[in-house]
Amino acid sequence: MSDRALQRRVLAATSVSYVVVILDTSIVNVALERIAQSLATDIAGLQWIVNAYTLTFAALLPTGGALGDRWGARNTYLAGLVVFTLASALCGVAPGLTVLTVARVLQGIGAALLVPCSLTLLNHAWPDPGERARAIGVWAGGGGAALAAGPLVGGVLIHLFGWRSIFLANVPIGLAGVWLTSRIARDPQTATSRPLDLGGQLTAIVALGSLVGVLIEGSAAGWRSPPVVAGILLCVAAWILFVAIETRHSQPMLPLSFFADRVFVGSAIAAMTTALTSFGIIFVLSLYFQQVRGYAPLWAGVAFLPLTIVVTGGNMLAGRLVKSYGARWPVLTGLLLQAAGFLGLLLSTPASPYWLVALPLPAIGLGGGFITPAATAALMGSVEKSRAGMAAGVLNSARQTGAALGVAIFGMLLAARDPFDAGMRAVLWTAAGMSLAAALVWWRAVATTRRKAHPHHV
Repeated sequence: MSDRALQRRVLAATSVSYVVVILDTSIVNVALERIAQSLATDIAGLQWIVNAYTLTFAALLPTGGALGDRWGARNTYLAGLVVFTLASALCGVAPGLTVLTVARVLQGIGAALLVPCSLTLLNHAWPDPGERARAIGVWAGGGGAALAAGPLVGGVLIHLFGWRSIFLANVPIGLAGVWLTSRIARDPQTATSRPLDLGGQLTAIVALGSLVGVLIEGSAAGWRSPPVVAGILLCVAAWILFVAIETRHSQPMLPLSFFADRVFVGSAIAAMTTALTSFGIIFVLSLYFQQVRGYAPLWAGVAFLPLTIVVTGGNMLAGRLVKSYGARWPVLTGLLLQAAGFLGLLLSTPASPYWLVALPLPAIGLGGGFITPAATAALMGSVEKSRAGMAAGVLNSARQTGAALGVAIFGMLLAARDPFDAGMRAVLWTAAGMSLAAALVWWRAVATTRRKAHPHHV
């Protein structure tokens, strides 16, 4: 097989499956109202359906990359794609909330195995840095488009075939990805025996899981109830143990030395905050459009277009701005745009015309589109090239963790206040405050950091 033919196969296989994985982080939101009716669940149950996937994805991403090093990227990628496809089928036939939540966890496991290994496969197939960058751009662009199109695609599928179709549609696409991957030659490089940080992985899962669990169940069960108090204690203990393990492990999944760099910290906080507020507000608006305004899933998906359609444009514009002017201003502008969008939504009420709701949405989408590539460039420029892969894993985990926390925190605010409009206003004030706080952290980080070898990064 020629090098070009191999490259085309690798790009096709990784792009198709990555689109499905990223699509799954946003497409579920427009199905929430129908799932609630079908499975007789409340806001807490819906939060678990969303977070079972994103939380597992976030917690296992570093281990997915490490397993790829041990077993080979192709083998691990293929295993992850098979798990994700089978789990999607299980989601589509789930008879109740428990089975659906477990299936979503399995989807997260599959995604965590295949996403880091897809980048490794691209790295192997394109030895030339320039060509590799273009290939990764195609791969990432597909994911960005999938994230933006999720609500609309979900609305169309639900309108035509019902909510289960958003999961069953993954099956033929996943099988196509398995077939494409099976035609890729085995890894040309020998797998390494990089030690797994099992202690760090286990404590990270417990820490994140208990944190999200407390946030979701605290309002309903009561913050002083024994299960919630036990969850808080477990969360604190797990985080302390995680830090202790990472401090002592020879090859930790989260090198704490990264956090000595102000730009790294500022970039990670900006990326995590953006994921938190963006995914959180999509969760809230999905319920708002359907429960308060009475939109069908199709029209709820259409209602999201002013937010989602500008994300990809923001990504592309930010890449050019970072190349010319550095990451400082694009990240700051993005955070301020998002804060302005959240504050703008406060002007609308359930009785307001749709255009008043839609008017601030492009600011939120464009701001998020600015932040992701700019913060990524700054973070990757703050670490040594030999540790770039590990830093990318940390960044992706921070984003997915932010997404899970956004759904948990914003759902908690909704559940704690009645009527819905009062909870939504609390959500919008919180989102705006978080964006402004992240902007302040970012500005202080880059303002107090001297420019080094790559001044355009900050």
